[in-house]
This record gives sequence, structure tokens and C-alpha cells, in this order.
Amino acid sequence: MTEPLKIAYSPCPNDTFVFHAWAHGRVPGAPALDVTFADIDITNGMAERGEFDVLKVSYAVLPWVLDDYALLPCGGALGRGCGPLVLTRQPGEGQQFTGKDLAGKTVAVPSKRSTAYLLFRLWAAAEVPGGVGEIKVLPFHSIMPAVRDGEVDAGLVIHEARFTYQNYGLHCLADMGQHWEQTTGLPIPLGAIIAKRSLGDERLRELADAARTSVRMAWDDPEASRTYVLEHAQEMDPAVADQHIGLYVNEFTADLGENGYAAVRGLLTRAAAEGLVPPLGPGALDAV
Repeated sequence: MTEPLKIAYSPCPNDTFVFHAWAHGRVPGAPALDVTFADIDITNGMAERGEFDVLKVSYAVLPWVLDDYALLPCGGALGRGCGPLVLTRQPGEGQQFTGKDLAGKTVAVPSKRSTAYLLFRLWAAAEVPGGVGEIKVLPFHSIMPAVRDGEVDAGLVIHEARFTYQNYGLHCLADMGQHWEQTTGLPIPLGAIIAKRSLGDERLRELADAARTSVRMAWDDPEASRTYVLEHAQEMDPAVADQHIGLYVNEFTADLGENGYAAVRGLLTRAAAEGLVPPLGPGALDAV
């Protein structure tokens, strides 16, 4: 028998929703999966070290890994109105906190190779004169408590934090996705699904088909994945989990399409021009 493919993705609701059918052997003809759950900072590092057959990673890490991995055209997170947020403690009455106030400050981020951080750096170059101070990497679920408790001056948050930051008494200083959409007109690329090129073109196409089918099966029967989603959602309120899925699982999850690929190329080309990432090689993003 063929060994199961080793895959790592986050325990966040969008990933468990997307991969539920495939991970549970419900996708006809799809290879079996050996699933590991890991935060995005961990999976980005796995990709750079060439670990695992299939990984959910940040689009921002692609320039470092596309020699060994191919981008699958489905299964990831890309959309509109879903960008990372910069949060601060609620300013005092009458104060207007702006990007300029982050100059020299400590900012917590989920990963230095995350798309969120790349979008933040593009925003800060325009909005934070002199740049921020220390960047502190924390697991995404630790960022809001760190901002609330004064351990850092601001936090860059992703995932369901968009729906829950008010519960921590925090203030949204800026929306990185909104800045990206306003300056480019493109959707926001966040998380990608990649697979090892050594698996071969035929197997890569099979994996893309399996991921796409798993997405569509999740949409067709949302209740089937509910236990799996909530079991891994770190005590998340079911209503928040539903909001999370509704925002991050969309038409681009089923297929990046022309606009999706344009967004990915736009982000990485712009970042390379700013010296933030290495330039992509020819054909690096060619569709599987």
C-alpha cells in the first residue's frame, strides 16, 4: 500500500473545514493523509526545511520554497475584506492614534515570514515614518492578550481575531487588507497550499483535484465537518467559527483563478521590488 501523504495545516476553522472530507477518507480516489496540526509559523519553517509532502503556508514564504514545492491552485485562503489587523490598546478619550505613533514601538506578529507581516511591512513603509521598533514573534492566539496586558505596543492579528478583538478592549489602528485592496484593487493573498514537486506533475494534479473536491464537499454538507472544526478550534465560540469559515473559505479556495494568481504575483513582485523577498524565478507560479 502507498504510504499516506504527510500534510500539515493549522487547527483554524477554515483549514479543518476545507480538509475534513479528504482527511477522513471521504474524497473518492484521493490519497490518504497523515495530518499534523501546526501554527503557520511552524509550517512556514517546515516548508523551508523541505519537510512534509503538503503544507499550508503563508504566501509570503513562497519565494524561499518554490524550487522544491509547487503552489496548488486551491485549498488556501485569499479573498476580500479578510486582511490582518494592527491592534493597539484602546486610546484614551479624545486621542487619535495613527500609524505615526508606532514609530519605534514593539509590535507582535505571528511570523516574520507570514503574509500578514509582509502586508504590514508594505503598509508601515508608507504610514510609519522611521519604521517600527522591535518585532516580536508570538503564536497568533497570544498576540491580543500581549497587547491588552501591555507586553507589546501593538499586535498584528489574523484569523478569528477580526471578530473578537473588541472582547480584549483593543482598538483597530489599521486594516492591512483594506490598505492592500485600496492600493492595488486586488484580493488579499493570505495562506497557500503547496506540495512537493518531487511527487510529479500527475500526482500534483491529483492533489489539486482532491483539495478542490474536499472544499466542495464541505460546502455541500457543512454539518459533516462541524465536530472536527470545533474540536480543533481552541474553545472558539461556534458562531465565531462559522464567521471565520464564511470569510476565509470562498471562491478562491475552490480555485485561485486569474484574479487569485494576479494577487499572488502582485504581492510577491511588489515585495521583491522593495527588497523584502527574493524575486520569483521564471514559471515559479505556473498553474498545476
